[in-house]
Amino acid sequence: MTSREAGSALTWPQLPVQVWEPTRDTVHLWTQIVGKTRLALAPTENHWWNVTLYVNSRGLTTSLMPYGDGGLEIVFDFLSHRLDILTTSGQSRSIALEPMSVAQFYDRYIGALDELGISVPIHAVPVELAHAIPFAQDTVHDSYDAVAIRAFWYSMVNAARVFAEFRSRFRGKVSPVHFFWGAVDLAVTRFSGASAPTYPGSVPNCPDSVMHEAYDAQLSSAGFWPGGAEEGAFYSYAYPAPDGFESYHVLPNQAYYDHDLGEFILPYKAVREAADPDELALEFLESTYAAAYDHGHWPCTRDGMLRDTATE
Repeated sequence: MTSREAGSALTWPQLPVQVWEPTRDTVHLWTQIVGKTRLALAPTENHWWNVTLYVNSRGLTTSLMPYGDGGLEIVFDFLSHRLDILTTSGQSRSIALEPMSVAQFYDRYIGALDELGISVPIHAVPVELAHAIPFAQDTVHDSYDAVAIRAFWYSMVNAARVFAEFRSRFRGKVSPVHFFWGAVDLAVTRFSGASAPTYPGSVPNCPDSVMHEAYDAQLSSAGFWPGGAEEGAFYSYAYPAPDGFESYHVLPNQAYYDHDLGEFILPYKAVREAADPDELALEFLESTYAAAYDHGHWPCTRDGMLRDTATE
């Protein structure tokens, strides 16, 4: 059975943003706390790939991070609803995932690390949010709907499978399929091999230098975000956005260009309701990449290989 056939046989869960938005926003901040731990421990990689989380068989994981002579891994287990802190020494601690404020989660998390003898100083303030309440003071966000968060995780399982297939078709520089906790989205990015102009914009509570590193090369990026549409959306954008990009006729028909966001959008609901969800999502990914490639005049072949200019 191919990945597409397997995807068609699996249920893409309903994910109405309006119903689970309080849980989404609370867990988003929890992932920032854990993500900042990975930022502090993992060696820096290009485009900040070292800070991301990954979808796994239970939820989201940091993967193994170095610490002292060993390491640790932190896992959001959305099946058993707990946060597991696992060390290579065999010690571990768990925190129940349940309705609680960000401040409570932060206190329990730091306490669990202390019990394991792990000290990881982090900047304990959210990034990429206009209203950034320090974690230790945030009693506003305190929701946890176990059914909704499990549905979100499984939607990411489906999206990650599709992104992995899309990623495998590109032989050039391409990111892992990873979860960025700054904007709470699952993403994969292809690079042309050319440099890009300095990123001109700014992001709330995020140093400009972070964005400059993230966007220092010509790219086409796609992802899944639990926002932007009734049940979240798949998105795709190019940097720098070439002339004519937004008017490219992308597929499927349910896709459109959002001028406010500056990217193409395919509603998650359209994918979920499709006869072959994987095929519809892949059509969107390939079509929007074609828009970036064709209008951006990428210096590589369509599959990402460097051109042999000597024979052209």
